[in-house]
Amino acid sequence: MIKAFVQAIPIIEKIELAGYEAYFVGGSVRDYLLKKDIDDVDIATSATPEEIKEIFTKTIDVGIEHGTVVVLYNGQSYEITTFRNESEYEDFRRPKDVQFIRSLYDDLKRRDFTMNAIAMNREGRIIDPFSGCEAIQNKLIQTVGEPRERFSEDALRMMRAIRFVSQLSFSLEEKTLMALKENGHLLKKISIERKTKEFEKILCGKNRQRSIQLLIDAGLQAFLPGLDKESEALLKFSGFECEKLNLTEMWALLLYTLRVPSENGISFLKTWRLSNQKMKIVAKIVANLEIRFSKPWSELSLYQAGAEISVSVEKIYQVVNSDEKNEQMIELKKRYQDLVIKERSDLAITGQDLISWKDETGGPWVKELIEKIEQAVLIRKVPNEKEAIREWLYTCNLK
Repeated sequence: MIKAFVQAIPIIEKIELAGYEAYFVGGSVRDYLLKKDIDDVDIATSATPEEIKEIFTKTIDVGIEHGTVVVLYNGQSYEITTFRNESEYEDFRRPKDVQFIRSLYDDLKRRDFTMNAIAMNREGRIIDPFSGCEAIQNKLIQTVGEPRERFSEDALRMMRAIRFVSQLSFSLEEKTLMALKENGHLLKKISIERKTKEFEKILCGKNRQRSIQLLIDAGLQAFLPGLDKESEALLKFSGFECEKLNLTEMWALLLYTLRVPSENGISFLKTWRLSNQKMKIVAKIVANLEIRFSKPWSELSLYQAGAEISVSVEKIYQVVNSDEKNEQMIELKKRYQDLVIKERSDLAITGQDLISWKDETGGPWVKELIEKIEQAVLIRKVPNEKEAIREWLYTCNLK
């Protein structure tokens, strides 16, 4: 048994000593069976939250109304959730009521997919009442019970199914796929934030191409912001080999493929409820990508983009052109490092110097003149020295 489980065994032992059942459950067990790395584990128990708080001295109530308590033990935190039944769901996204129960079987029965409905005791014995191990062996995503019921309980499970296709390179079981196609409209009930979180995981999965194809085949893209009539562009996007792109760069590539101009980028991304910081970075990448596709890098365009943006732009440019060349990236970084100035504060003069030299009041002319000086310094037309710049200004009679 791997370290993450071994470290948590004392937690299960203490719960069992108090007279209750406790098991490892969910994604950690699935990933263990898939021989994937595991950072943390989830524990399910027959003990109620109050009973867990009696067993352990250090706990945090994080979702106690849904049966979840965090236990702090040996410098680690563990989410422990009581076995539960969920009554009728409201708005296709949350249960109207949660009842704590003592049955592991009934707790596993309420879960989304069979591969996530597997438990393991502290000795490593697998409890698999819904044939989740068989589904994992066959690389199949299959709901626990009737797929239409599972998706009507929480419509986001449809996007989770496609996300697992992307992350695990599994296939959808036939009835599960049919239910996706029939129930996609339920995604209208799900918050943008929850859909965005799943979509971003789809983007970062190794089988992104197949998952986006499924998204289109099932018609789910119609319920995602700005993607309703973009099947062709989405397919083109999914075909790019972009394993080396990070999430921000993936968003920029998506906008470029959808032909969303840089000036409309922020508006598009706002519909996905992305953070302001991420939106600004994506929009700047797209703006500089448009320039990059129109002409090669110059000292000025490198300077205006900055180090991180220019690297992101070049990565996407190479992806689109199917021409990944490491030497080009090395050369780009070297060219940036060789720039005389890398930001405006590196200039040997300031706007106040210009106002003093010209004996005029400030105005738009100051910014315009500084930009001309930046360009001249960048192409080494004038040294980045105060007196040299002053002499150059008077010689050229720039205003």
